[in-house]
Amino acid sequence: MNNRDETWWRSGVFYQIYPRSFGDANGDGVGDILGIIEHLPHLSSLGVDALWLSPVFPSPMADFGYDISDYTGIDPLFGTMDDFVALVTQAHGRGLKVILDLVPNHTSDQHPWFTESRASKDNPKRDWYIWRDPKPDGSAPNNWLSEFGGSSWDYDEATGQYYYHAFLKQQPDLNWRNPSVRQAIYDAMRFWLRKGVDGFRVDVIWHLIKDKDFRDNPPNPHFREGRPPHEQLLTQYSTDQPEVHEVIAEMRRVIEEFDARVLIGEVYLPLHRLVAYYGNDLQGAQMPFNFALLSTLWSARAIEQIIADYEKALPPGAWPNWVLGNHDRPRVASRVGAEQARVAAMLLLTLRGTPTLYYGDEIGMHQVGIAPDQVRDPFEKNVPGIGVGRDGCRTPMQWDATRYAGFSDAPPWLPLADDFVHENVVNLDADTRSILNLYKALIGLRKDNEVLVDGRYVPIAADGDLLLYRRQNGDEVVTVALNLGAEPAAIASEQIGLAGEILLSTYMDRNGEGVDGTLDLRGNEGVIIGTPVS
Repeated sequence: MNNRDETWWRSGVFYQIYPRSFGDANGDGVGDILGIIEHLPHLSSLGVDALWLSPVFPSPMADFGYDISDYTGIDPLFGTMDDFVALVTQAHGRGLKVILDLVPNHTSDQHPWFTESRASKDNPKRDWYIWRDPKPDGSAPNNWLSEFGGSSWDYDEATGQYYYHAFLKQQPDLNWRNPSVRQAIYDAMRFWLRKGVDGFRVDVIWHLIKDKDFRDNPPNPHFREGRPPHEQLLTQYSTDQPEVHEVIAEMRRVIEEFDARVLIGEVYLPLHRLVAYYGNDLQGAQMPFNFALLSTLWSARAIEQIIADYEKALPPGAWPNWVLGNHDRPRVASRVGAEQARVAAMLLLTLRGTPTLYYGDEIGMHQVGIAPDQVRDPFEKNVPGIGVGRDGCRTPMQWDATRYAGFSDAPPWLPLADDFVHENVVNLDADTRSILNLYKALIGLRKDNEVLVDGRYVPIAADGDLLLYRRQNGDEVVTVALNLGAEPAAIASEQIGLAGEILLSTYMDRNGEGVDGTLDLRGNEGVIIGTPVS
């Protein structure tokens, strides 16, 4: 196997699937594995290289699969192990890699491990989870808060101790200081790797190790009313502990037992702390997810600064990556608007590093308003009314204009967007200038122009709403000019420093147009300019 095969994830384009919402083959209103198989041709047509599945393991579904009761099974809601093997086989047959979501920080409270752990203080699995005595007054061991609201400690009457849960009380945290826990999870990883899975995206990887002394977290001086209550405290002692990097290095060694696999970490931390997750000598996660674009102010200068800070913070040899959407954050088309969503697509697919797309972003799906009686997300139920609900970015994929958007023959588990009759894969595929065809063109350009994968990122000074940069590899140069504003803009070609021709406009109507003297951009337009190699 050559080095390029081993590092396929550097040149690949990743695509996240939320299985409940992608395709429902058995007509129960909830997506399933056979529904994903049915729509693999879409992924091939789009041109992506890897699909990442949110959890499909057995689960009581308190947090829709992020509360696992069996790490080596498939929940019947999604199908069977045979269905999963068929998905891997068919995806591989199309040249698509398959990434699983690994959730090692916590299990379901219905997992047999936790059933044993809570049975008695002297149970052999007691130390598989985090149990602490109450304070003398009977209160929780410390002030740590659950990300889903309230204390992160739940009292167990039978054994007289509290157990820790960073999220729901139905999601007790595993004790990653226990070597037996580590080996059990590593064995689960090997189980799936032997079935041909190409890697893992590791959920909340920065949470795995907690302060051994369980010190109180300090108050957050920047907390604002209206924000999620857990943000009142800085998670100084409950997350991002130095020992976590030893665990991630061990996970990486498990991955390295198999050829050409990848370890991706979910990390919501400032850039200077995020990059530590590449590990010493880059032996941590190959790609700690970079979520900076999910929360930044959508302005040219803010994005320019984030790119510069990230590029500067990366350890030597570390490979960058970028994300515009996921199952926890509002849809990009709603964050930046439909017009800028096209510019955002060009940004994502021309920056240096591996891009990850979120299902439906390629057709411009927007955040769907969820009525109170339709809320499914436990976060919104626990902390209502401040906008933390995640249901709106998890609505069913819009395949066609039939009654349930081609997602299902039954009413879906979450409501469909009100524009699905027009905004769907079939319609947009037929529209040569649609956002779907823009995504296809951008991914095609990446594949045809190695400079968009391997080239250096070279910023070009700009002001106002313009974001300019080159991707350069020796004599090969591609220039990207993005107008993040609604007003037209003109750029002197001396400012860009080249003449050439437009390879692609976000409006998809300028291919082959020469650039010499001045480049005129319409409002909300981005262009990619190729320079002839001399």
